[in-house]
Amino acid sequence: MPDGQGFHCRSVRGVLLIWVMQSVSMVEYDPEWPVRFKELRDRIEAALGPLALAIEDVGSTSVPNMCAKPIIDLDVVVRAEDVPAAISAVEALGYRHEGNLGVAGREAFRWVAEFPEHHLYVCPEGSPALDRHLLIRNYLRKHPDVAREYAALKKQLADKYHDNRTKYQAAKSEFVDGMLEKAREEFGQR
Repeated sequence: MPDGQGFHCRSVRGVLLIWVMQSVSMVEYDPEWPVRFKELRDRIEAALGPLALAIEDVGSTSVPNMCAKPIIDLDVVVRAEDVPAAISAVEALGYRHEGNLGVAGREAFRWVAEFPEHHLYVCPEGSPALDRHLLIRNYLRKHPDVAREYAALKKQLADKYHDNRTKYQAAKSEFVDGMLEKAREEFGQR
């Protein structure tokens, strides 16, 4: 929970975690982002083997020519019954499991220090969290005009909320929710 003093506190499996709220900085699209995703994907895929049905590049770095926080987002898709085994396999790579961080249908992990910062989630196939990521990514890829509008909003909000990622996320949520609704209509998902 935010305490208003620049850090968050949360209990995960009986352990109190405290972390500094991260700043928000947007950078222009980097053609190295797909390369970084592939490097991360290959490492995770090798560790999970057949447990991983897919490893998806999601988030703004997966949208060509769109500005983003320079953080790769990966969703590892597994069968629901394989989530515990996938969590163990990802932890064996050195990641720290952080629970679902308040979002049902995904398990979050803290990245390994020797790799660039990234967000890694294990998601059961068909979970709402996975569907949301894929819908938004696919909609932005299909609609460059919306991607440009979203990028402009993100830049504006990053300037305004540079030192508070929580407020940045909240401020863009109305745009994201509207985009998600349009994506569901277009792609026939309700």
